Amino acid sequence: MTVREYQKKRRRDRIFQAAMTLFRERGFQETTATDIAKAAHVSRGTFFNYFPYKEAVLLDYGSLLLSRLKEEVRRRLAQGVAPLEVLRFLFQELAAFTQAEKDLLLPLLYELLNPDPLRAKAAFQALPLGDLIAEVLKPLKEEGVVRQDLSLERMGRTLADLYFLGALRWAAYTPHRDFQEELDKSLLLALEGILVKPPSPAQKASGKRAKA
Repeated sequence: MTVREYQKKRRRDRIFQAAMTLFRERGFQETTATDIAKAAHVSRGTFFNYFPYKEAVLLDYGSLLLSRLKEEVRRRLAQGVAPLEVLRFLFQELAAFTQAEKDLLLPLLYELLNPDPLRAKAAFQALPLGDLIAEVLKPLKEEGVVRQDLSLERMGRTLADLYFLGALRWAAYTPHRDFQEELDKSLLLALEGILVKPPSPAQKASGKRAKA
C-alpha cells in the first residue's frame, strides 16, 4: 500500500467512525452529510468523494458485520459443526444484530429496495448474505440432504430474502415482538420446503409394487 492509499484509507475510516457515532447519538435521519464532515474534520465534498450518499456508510457497516460472520461461519464449518447448526447459528446472529441495531437497520435494508437500480445493486453487492448461506448449504447438497433440482444460488438467495424482508417487516411494523423467535419460525418453514423428505410407508409400498 502506497502512502497515498494509506492516507485515503485512514480518511475513509475516520469519516466512517464519525458517521456511525453521530448516527447512534442523534439518529440516522437527523444526521446530515455536513454534520459528518464537520465531525470527521473534512469538507462536505470530501465526504461525498468517499460516500456518494449517506446510506453508503451503513452499507459499509453491514458489509463489515457480514465479513465477521463469514469468518465465524467458515471456522465452524472447518471444525466439523453440522451445516444445519451453522445455518441456525448464522440466523441467530443476524437476529441479535437486528434487534440491537433496529434504528440503523431500516435505512440499511431500504437500500435493497431502492428504486434507483444502481443503489439497489450496490446494496446487494455490499450484503452478499445469499452467497454465505449457499456456502453453508453446499455440503448438504453434496450429501443429498437438500433438493437437487434447485441451485445453491437460488436457495441461498431465498433464505437471505427471508431474513431481509422479515427484518424489514419486523423493524417497521412489529418491533415489540421477539425477532429471534420470528426468524426461527420462518427458517423452520423454509427448511421444510428444501429438505429432502423420506418416502412415506405408502410411497415405499407403491415403489415395491412397481418393481414387482
